[in-house]
Amino acid sequence: MTGRKLVQHLAGWRCLAAVLLLTHPAFAQGPVSGVVFADRDGNGRRDAGEPGIERAWVSNQVDVSASDASGAFTLPGGGNGVVFVSVPDGYRVVGSFWRAVTPETAAAPITFGLQPAARVEEFTFIHASDTHIQASAVPRFDRLRAVVDSMKPAFVLISGDLVRDALRVGEAEARGYYELYVRESARLTAPAWNVPGNHEIFGIERHLSLVAPTHPLYGRKMYRSYLGPDYYSFTYGGVHFVGLNTVDIADLFYYGHVDSTQLVWLERDLAGVPPATPVVTFNHIPFFSSALALGGYTEDPPAPTLIRVNGRDQFRHVVSNARDVLAVLRDRPYPLALGGHFHMRERLEYGTEGGRRTRFEQTAAVVGPSGSEGMRMASGVTVYRVRRGEVSVGEFIPLDPRDGSRH
Repeated sequence: MTGRKLVQHLAGWRCLAAVLLLTHPAFAQGPVSGVVFADRDGNGRRDAGEPGIERAWVSNQVDVSASDASGAFTLPGGGNGVVFVSVPDGYRVVGSFWRAVTPETAAAPITFGLQPAARVEEFTFIHASDTHIQASAVPRFDRLRAVVDSMKPAFVLISGDLVRDALRVGEAEARGYYELYVRESARLTAPAWNVPGNHEIFGIERHLSLVAPTHPLYGRKMYRSYLGPDYYSFTYGGVHFVGLNTVDIADLFYYGHVDSTQLVWLERDLAGVPPATPVVTFNHIPFFSSALALGGYTEDPPAPTLIRVNGRDQFRHVVSNARDVLAVLRDRPYPLALGGHFHMRERLEYGTEGGRRTRFEQTAAVVGPSGSEGMRMASGVTVYRVRRGEVSVGEFIPLDPRDGSRH
């Protein structure tokens, strides 16, 4: 077995183990504790002389706790069955940044090894979206991988619709897409940071999926079982990156919304970030988009523009409570908000009192061009360069030669 095949084999077993853990019947997650340490040799275990890391932030997606001088942390009960470390600046994660938590494992200490790395002031990252992986789409993913190989970014942000579909299909088919995505994304030569899109939400169109709401992987749980937390953060190069889940569920429909638990978590996460640190968010359904005007409004299924949720109209394809998120970020440098969903490259910019400006940018779909004649949207990814906290305007890289050069 080659080294690459061994990595892929182990990745597959890790995902299977996570699925088995997180499909345990529902339980009230109790307190968890553990340690964050400097894995100097990157071997994934704590050896003699490897110290704990102080003030590394760990979360269960509800509470956020800082490690003490020895690297030890404790989180209270609650959460979504996962615990993650917000990887701090100057470190790279060894193995996975998250762990599954079940009744059987909750009492065991959780260990996160972080390998010290040089702090950088300049770096490049790629924003990709809408890979919609299935067997026939693997060649499109290969094009993304070729761009990553060529540009050698620090990491890739992939903002949802990772798989062909989990909304409308049964468990076996949805699992197959997830497992394919895990294998293909493991082949990228840069770290991939994922967030879910609407197509990752398992089974909620029940008239098509024939999945009951009591299924242990229903809704967001399948995503968490394979890919971990559906919202989280990390810091790199002096910038705090926050992945959000902007896909909420109302019975048979998804819609654009950030729930109250996530908003509270965001406030707690940012409390541990110095006020002058720039924040970049990435999520699937965007906060704002001109695509609503381009596509027009419709009341007709399967994708009405508005739905009624708890007596209020909610947008399905932009975040209905975007202003609630912006309110949490109001006192922060917030240069860039990234989204996907519409399969088109777009940039909106807003200025607020005090001179703060935020760019709301979407990237196109990896899976292929979209739209119709006269409004054909190129397939591609967007590259950003960061220098001392300043984030460049994105450079769009088409994935099809006929769509022209970079722009």
